[in-house]
Amino acid sequence: MLKITLSIVLLMPLFVLSQSISGTVKQSNSTIPYAEIIVRKDHYKQSAISDAHGHFSFKLAENGIYGIECIHDGKTIYQAQINVNGDLNYDLLVAEGNEKQIEGVTVTVTKKLIERKADRLIFNLSNSIASQGMDGLQALDITPQIKVDENAGITMVGKSGVAVMVNERMLNLSGPELINYLRSLRSENIEKIEVITAPPAKYEAQGNSGLINIVLKKNQDLGWNGSLTSSLIQTTYTGIANSATVNYQNKKLRTSLKLRQNDTQKHSSENYRITGSDGLNSSDDRRDFGQGRGLNLSSDYEINKESSLGFVFDYGAGKSGMDITNTSDYFQNQNYVNTLSTYAEHRDKNRQVTVSAYYDIKFGKRSNKLSITGNYFSNMPTSNIDFTTVDQSSNSYVVRTPSELNYKIYSGQADFTLPFKFAKTEAGVKFTNFDNNSDLQYQNLNGGYYVTDPKKSDLFNYNEKNYAAYVGMERKLNEKWTAKVGLRYEYSAINGNSVSSGQRSENSYGKFFPTAYLSYKANENNTLNINYSKRINRPGFRALNPFRWYTNINSYYSGNPALNPSFNHNFELSYLYKGKLSVSTYFQREINAFAQLVILEGQNKTSNFYNFFNKNSTGVSLNYSDTLLSFWETSYAVYFSHMKTQVFATDAASRKGNSTSFDIRNSFSLTKDKSVQLIMNYWFRLPSSIGNTYSYFVGNFTSGLKLNVMNKDLMINVFVSDIFRQAKSHGEIYYVDSKHYFNNYYDGRSLSVSLTYNFGNRKAREGRQLRFDEKNRAN
Repeated sequence: MLKITLSIVLLMPLFVLSQSISGTVKQSNSTIPYAEIIVRKDHYKQSAISDAHGHFSFKLAENGIYGIECIHDGKTIYQAQINVNGDLNYDLLVAEGNEKQIEGVTVTVTKKLIERKADRLIFNLSNSIASQGMDGLQALDITPQIKVDENAGITMVGKSGVAVMVNERMLNLSGPELINYLRSLRSENIEKIEVITAPPAKYEAQGNSGLINIVLKKNQDLGWNGSLTSSLIQTTYTGIANSATVNYQNKKLRTSLKLRQNDTQKHSSENYRITGSDGLNSSDDRRDFGQGRGLNLSSDYEINKESSLGFVFDYGAGKSGMDITNTSDYFQNQNYVNTLSTYAEHRDKNRQVTVSAYYDIKFGKRSNKLSITGNYFSNMPTSNIDFTTVDQSSNSYVVRTPSELNYKIYSGQADFTLPFKFAKTEAGVKFTNFDNNSDLQYQNLNGGYYVTDPKKSDLFNYNEKNYAAYVGMERKLNEKWTAKVGLRYEYSAINGNSVSSGQRSENSYGKFFPTAYLSYKANENNTLNINYSKRINRPGFRALNPFRWYTNINSYYSGNPALNPSFNHNFELSYLYKGKLSVSTYFQREINAFAQLVILEGQNKTSNFYNFFNKNSTGVSLNYSDTLLSFWETSYAVYFSHMKTQVFATDAASRKGNSTSFDIRNSFSLTKDKSVQLIMNYWFRLPSSIGNTYSYFVGNFTSGLKLNVMNKDLMINVFVSDIFRQAKSHGEIYYVDSKHYFNNYYDGRSLSVSLTYNFGNRKAREGRQLRFDEKNRAN
């Protein structure tokens, strides 16, 4: 009943009556486009620009007598008083010669909140009242088709992954480092966010993924600016996150330095139950913690009007861990067999370095552009899991599993932009080399010394080389139709070697990846798009590594060096109305897909990756964003999908089912200058079937205040998340001969207080980010 009541309360704005004025600016037998229309009542004032056909519309806070004025070419051409009582259709009939010269007027054409291009949806963040005083992560969370979750990360509707760019350059960060970097961005510096559900041929074909491009505001103001942000996060434990940004720009040079630091921890619980001929009840009580620090330095230098060069250097280092108390009860044919009690300490360290550099040059009469980019990434994480397991006979097993991993990625690419008369053309080539070397050991405590067990230890070497070339063309067919096509070819050569087991894997393959887009813009209010893309989903390094990461003496998870990539065919049809209502429907066919499977044989529980299913997915997403009243901005989203999974080669059950979720967001300005805002957001998913998993109801109600003080130099945000503790991960997983149940909670209820202080010339631009797509696989 609480869920239903809360849903009704938050949906009430859909039924709120509003007052509006709409009409056309007319003169004789013609209309007047791009005129400024102003309405006034007491201290209230609102303006709009008529479209190409002279049409205009307003939404007003209340009924009453309003003054209306129309200005065109610096002249007042219409003035009147009108009585508004509900929705009013009112045309402005301008008489010939009814013109009054005014001293001057500044006309600002306001972009619609949501726009559509051939290959992407554009969310004009700077037009949203709710976006004020946010960091970059929060700005993504209010973007249509994007969801942000501290545990699941950043996700896109209908996609299994997402990559983030800034100004068309890939952020070379992932996991906590990406989250902390996005928190260092300020919404005031973001112009728009582009959601690319079907990436063009220019981008890597890797993953059933979408792309997010954060476009920063552009200007030529010189000088220094920066911001300092400090956040306190209270869950069961207290955590902090801090960041500092300093930007400098002169006529030739743009430089940005970002520092980040975090120290957080939370209490988590995981419960897993398996029923069948072999049964298990497992319960984890866990404390998670992590500390991180890093810096990001970027610089651009304009050599002359035709050429520029720049670089990005990013360094991140951190420590993380878990203290886990686990109890596992084992059954056979529903009869109790044994209990294992385990206390484990996970301790991880990582150090990441990314260096990217580029050189751009323009040439030719049409300003052709060549961009050459080089990237280097290294990650050297070390891990140690110490655990002590005691069985029901009081036998004790003390184990240590130290590991060292070394990831290295090199890439180089050249991209051409050729703005021919018949079509804007892009083309390029790229080479990437992946190296992954890991040394992992399993050691038993014996006689006071740790002795390595060679059967459970492994030295794994992996190398992958990718070669790619692409071409893409975009042409505006006429005033209404735009077409874009692309073709990418990628060739991969893979070599994996498990030294301890003697297992080798070699593979090579080349594939074409076509993309196609067609856009129809009927008028200013109606846009229709259709697109197709083919993608490849290559396994991450950990999914390929055959080493066994043990959690107790009978349970481990590992990778599979024989894992093959999967392929996706994606079709999407979308419609945009008045920049407010966005509707999108999609169909995806995933072939030879892989995922983790949990298998229990006796008392041995294993988790490994397999290629074991094909999947068809169909979905519809609807998003409506509007300002209902002058102080009330809202956004509603509904997502529905149907999946059918066909399983082969395993005992996972083939399933089909639906998933439905709702996202309701409200922002109330409590003061006229909008310096104080009340936020009420509620996201929830109804009981849903996804693949061979059935998930119960899950939701997250978040509310808080945003305050801008000191002439908006100081911003204070106070938020409470998951107020009703509904953000649980719990449900059932179906196998042919068994059924698995899970019920997990990751300390989602939290209080966060953040303060951001802006200083200097806030209009200075940030540096450029470089695309380095492959780094996301180093997981």
